[in-house]
Amino acid sequence: MGDSADGFPGLRGWGAKSTSMMLSHYGHIEDIPVSHDDWAPKVRGAAGLAATLAAERDLALLFRRIATVRTDAPVSDSVDELCWRGPHHGFEDLCNDIGAGALFERVMNLAAYRADT
Repeated sequence: MGDSADGFPGLRGWGAKSTSMMLSHYGHIEDIPVSHDDWAPKVRGAAGLAATLAAERDLALLFRRIATVRTDAPVSDSVDELCWRGPHHGFEDLCNDIGAGALFERVMNLAAYRADT
């Protein structure tokens, strides 16, 4: 089921009722059988829902991954580590590749200004 507030479209046909029924029974998207004949809860329109899930399972898993808050992400040891110290190596090449030489100039001027203050 999608979430328009977060911009997740969900899978076609999968509404609140069918989604909650299947997930309460199976627990995870990966555990929902591919064939609707193997579904324990009987859901209206099961054949169509199974076809949609089979075709878009990877998309559903991607949206779940995006919407999941990660608690194991690396974090900084101190606030000082977050201080900007100028552009990274390769930034000039990137600016040139995308035709943004003026951006590189601006960043270098900002880095010089910050070094002086």
